[in-house]
Amino acid sequence: MATRFQRRARNPEGRMSLGAHLVELRKRLFRSAIAVVVGTVAGFLLFDLVWAYLSTPISVIEDAKTGQVSVNYAGIATAFDIRFQIALTVGIVISSPFWLYQIFAFLVPGLSRREKRFTFGFFFSAVPLFLSGCAAGFLVMPHIVELMNTFVPEGGTSYYDAKYFIDFILKLVLATGVAFVLPVFLVLLNFMGVLSAAGIIKGWRWAILTITLFTATATPAADIVSMFMLAIPMVALYFAAYFVAYFHDKAVARRAERIDASLAAEA
Repeated sequence: MATRFQRRARNPEGRMSLGAHLVELRKRLFRSAIAVVVGTVAGFLLFDLVWAYLSTPISVIEDAKTGQVSVNYAGIATAFDIRFQIALTVGIVISSPFWLYQIFAFLVPGLSRREKRFTFGFFFSAVPLFLSGCAAGFLVMPHIVELMNTFVPEGGTSYYDAKYFIDFILKLVLATGVAFVLPVFLVLLNFMGVLSAAGIIKGWRWAILTITLFTATATPAADIVSMFMLAIPMVALYFAAYFVAYFHDKAVARRAERIDASLAAEA
């Protein structure tokens, strides 16, 4: 079997074939799936603690209104489905450092040494941003539920379908986490020279349309307020990524001008 140094001698640029990329992708996806499964097991163990927090808006609403508020389990398997859904979401969140690393590690083999330095730098930015986004979703969630309940007439009775209630909360949490981390990938592509700041701002209309469709999917169809509460920060983060890329492109252009000037002076 050829040693690593022999393979490097035959392929000094470290290029991978399409088949090798697919094998690498399968390996990264398998490792990520294992991490999520382990996290889901932990999510089952933490279910009571998580549910105690997720159900806090119900008790707050009950204290604020004279009407009754309850969460209803419509089907026989609904309780188990909800427990599994919460455990899976917890598993995705707590295993995010591992599967985010797998995403970045999949990009590394095709990068130069300088680009790898940027990649790992952005990885250590993406993990706290994703976790911060999920935490922000958890913190905002009770207020959104309470806000939506203010439209119920005084003395009315609110019956929340458990499946719908949990879908609303968990989609909000994950969507907020994704919203926080997406700008990191845009800036990463810019630092790698794949995407320019001009390219980012050129597609702003498509970006806003995509964000709107994404938030419409992540929130209940009839809940326009929540959709905009999620869409506005995502649009702001998109333009923040553009400004970071813009100043980086300016710095690269100035550095190139200095190199050209020094070469011209030597000539």
